[in-house]
Amino acid sequence: MTIGKSIRLERIVNRDTGRTIIVPLDHGVTVGPIAGIADMRETVTNIVAGGANAVLMHKGVVRCGHRARGRDVGLIIHLSASTSLSPFPNAKTLVCTVEEAMRLGADAVSVHVNLGDATEARMLDDMGRVTAAAVSWGIPVLAMMYARGPKISNEFDADVVAHCARVGNELGADIVKVPYTGDVDSFAKVVAGCCVPVVIAGGPKTDTTRGFLTMISDSIMAGGAGLSVGRNIFQDPDPAKLLEAVTAIVHEGKSVDAAMAMLGRGE
Repeated sequence: MTIGKSIRLERIVNRDTGRTIIVPLDHGVTVGPIAGIADMRETVTNIVAGGANAVLMHKGVVRCGHRARGRDVGLIIHLSASTSLSPFPNAKTLVCTVEEAMRLGADAVSVHVNLGDATEARMLDDMGRVTAAAVSWGIPVLAMMYARGPKISNEFDADVVAHCARVGNELGADIVKVPYTGDVDSFAKVVAGCCVPVVIAGGPKTDTTRGFLTMISDSIMAGGAGLSVGRNIFQDPDPAKLLEAVTAIVHEGKSVDAAMAMLGRGE
């Protein structure tokens, strides 16, 4: 790894814990200006106040979220896109390049691949070209790896998720993002098969705060490197306070009960 990539990774991964809290804000392309991301500058301000390590967004809204004051936060620019309006929403296409992202000040880039989709081959080709360019420029790559297609009966199956993580690893990602498999033992198998950090995705908004924090705590116990979660954070009534509790679990080793006590709310 070049010193440039090492420095950039340390802007998005806590160098003392080796873990990270990433808050994706790329949902506007997929589903529009949903609650929590309509005002990007306010959203980023709350995320930074809570202690997140990095935000992730598309190239066009970097200027909207830039605050020009306060604590810095890592910037990951997402290169893939599709919309819920498409008849093929799982077919991701590249809409930004590594070079564009670097000109915008990115510390890392991210790509999304849906294994099992009819367009899997093109998405894998895109990822290969992104990781090749990223090596040239010394910029880390986060790979969002999901299993979505006609052959996938359960995208949370541990063997399926482990396969997704391994594909991201083998094709050159520096961090791999996958769904949580539901329990410590099965997720430990996912992590064991991947020699780069593995972070969990958020998915649909969870029913309870305790359930959300327990998922994070269990993934850390299994050897995970943190989380890359959007809606469960930016749609919370108090994102900054919630992130303080998440930070306590991820970076300080606090229990779920201790994190809940920090929040001072019900389940």
